[in-house]
Amino acid sequence: MSNILPPFKVFAGEKSRYMAEEICKDLGVELGKMNIQHFADGEFEVSFEESVRGCEVYLVQSTFPNTDNLMELLLMIDAAKRASAKSTIAVIPYFGWARQDRKDKPRVSIAAKLVADLLSTAGVDRVITMDLHADQIQGFFNVPVDHLYASSVFIPYIQSLNLKDMVIATPDVGGAKRANSYAKYLDLPLVLCHKQRAKANVVENMTVIGDVKDKNVILVDDMVDTAGTITKAADLMLSQGAKSVRALASHAIMSDPATQRVEDCGLSEMIFTNSIPYGKRCSKCTILSVARLFADTIRRVHSNESISSQYLFK
Repeated sequence: MSNILPPFKVFAGEKSRYMAEEICKDLGVELGKMNIQHFADGEFEVSFEESVRGCEVYLVQSTFPNTDNLMELLLMIDAAKRASAKSTIAVIPYFGWARQDRKDKPRVSIAAKLVADLLSTAGVDRVITMDLHADQIQGFFNVPVDHLYASSVFIPYIQSLNLKDMVIATPDVGGAKRANSYAKYLDLPLVLCHKQRAKANVVENMTVIGDVKDKNVILVDDMVDTAGTITKAADLMLSQGAKSVRALASHAIMSDPATQRVEDCGLSEMIFTNSIPYGKRCSKCTILSVARLFADTIRRVHSNESISSQYLFK
């Protein structure tokens, strides 16, 4: 039997092209040629402008709102399958709809499972994603899921700050496992925030569990949407004597008025990855690239190597 690997090609959706270009630069390959034709009624058509027959095809697209990004990815998968690609791998730095991962009240959908089913029906053979809102979403798929962690870029950045008296904190109890992993790896104390919501995106009250007096606090979360929770947590910790508060989050959703809230609050710095394009101006925001993380994963998947060695922790 031949040990020669099939060729691979990387393509990108319109809103994730910036990420795909970085990934391709790291891989030393050209970004594949693809055309998306838009019609007057909002419908669009995806077509590959080069042959993908017999290739491993990697499709880079985050599925953040609006739904065009998800639909674009589904059409890309379908087009690759119908063009006789050997395999189709969806590279989804930000997996949208992930907050709807269970029935938390009667008569609601489980959107994360629905999206997984849509991707599978379209014909995806593998998914590569990062920092899912809930780890169990991997189980919604019947194909392999490579779940990456932004800790590999966040940890070196935190260490480069050379801060004394650091503590790791989480803005809500739901993120305790994630924050505890950082605290354990860095050998730092863990502080929790307990919040109560009046309704979605609205925090009613919040309590700090732990000591932050004279500490440099690092708040850890997976995403920031309206920034109500994380800015409230930062101001609360400063009111309780914290020296400084920084926050890091994998995905910069940053729906209005998030940018203004971050500017106006006591945060010293808000650190994101570039999994979602964030084009607004915010003097406190730092964006770290995860393109090399995804490029290395693509390289390892293509050559059938283990990817677990690149994890600092899960």
